[in-house]
Amino acid sequence: MQTFRQQFKQSLTLFLFIATFLGYSNVFAETIHNAQSSLWSGVYQGFVPCDDCQGVKTSLALNKNNSYILISQYVGKSPKEIVEKGKFTLNDANDTVILTPRDSSKIRQYFIGEDSLVQLDTDGNRVTGKTADRYILRKMGISESQATSPSHH
Repeated sequence: MQTFRQQFKQSLTLFLFIATFLGYSNVFAETIHNAQSSLWSGVYQGFVPCDDCQGVKTSLALNKNNSYILISQYVGKSPKEIVEKGKFTLNDANDTVILTPRDSSKIRQYFIGEDSLVQLDTDGNRVTGKTADRYILRKMGISESQATSPSHH
C-alpha cells in the first residue's frame, strides 16, 4: 500500500509533466512548490538524547519561505534556551531537510517522515543503537502547538 506522501509525489510528478508539456511550467512549478511545502512546513518538537545532560528539549519551526527557528534547551544542564535562525533547503531526493544557520557553518539534517523529522548524524546518516528512536521530532497540530508553546511577545 502506498503512503499518502508517495501518492502525492506521483500525482505532482504527473501534473508537472502535463504542465511542462503544455508550456505552463513556471506557473505550475510555483503551485507545486507551495503544495509540497505545506507537507513539511510547521512546528516539530521532541526530546533528543544528550551526552552530558538529561536530554535536549527541541522545537523546530519550518516556515514556507524556507526560513527556520530552532530552539534547544539542555535539560539538567542549563535552563537557558538556545535560539538558532537560518534558512533550510531540501536535498535532491526531497526527503531530507538541511538547516543552515545564519551565524555558523554547522549544518543539521533531518529526514522527513510521516508528520515527523528524524535528526540525522553529522554525516547525514540515521543514528543507530538503543536510542535511535529518540531522535524524532513530531509535527505539532496548530491548536496543539499554540497550547504548548509559550508566547514570546
